[in-house]
This record gives sequence, C-alpha cells and structure tokens, in this order.
Amino acid sequence: MKKQKVNYYLIKYAALENASIKAKKEVSFEIKLASQLLLDELVSTRNKLHLEQRINQAIDDRDEIAFLELSKRYQVYAYEF
Repeated sequence: MKKQKVNYYLIKYAALENASIKAKKEVSFEIKLASQLLLDELVSTRNKLHLEQRINQAIDDRDEIAFLELSKRYQVYAYEF
C-alpha cells in the first residue's frame, strides 16, 4: 500500500496583511467524550428532578391522569444499574 502525501500551500490574503493567523489545535477524543458524558449526566439529573417535582405536584393536586402519565415517563429514570 502506497503512502499518501498531502501538500499544504500557504496563501497570503490581502485582507489579513497585518493580522496574525492562529492555528487551532483539535480537541482530543477523550476530552470530547468526557464532556459529552458530563453533559448527558447533568441533563438526565435535571430531567429526573423536574419529573419528580411534577409527579409530587400531581399527587398534591390529586390529579390521577397527570400522575399516571408522568409515572410512565419516570420509569426510564427509575431503572438503575
């Protein structure tokens, strides 16, 4: 299998004559994964707490229809590993 070669050509643009060009470093996969997992955990926790509050409000209001509907949605969060 032949190695592929990549050639880069730098072109100076008139609009950037006095401005400096900064190279951006790619964020590593581990950092992307860790931040995505953290965001998922935060959103899940917030959604679970919000559903618990709405279920408690439905119980206080004696709203059986809302309680049953919210309880079905809460079952996803009730399952723990």
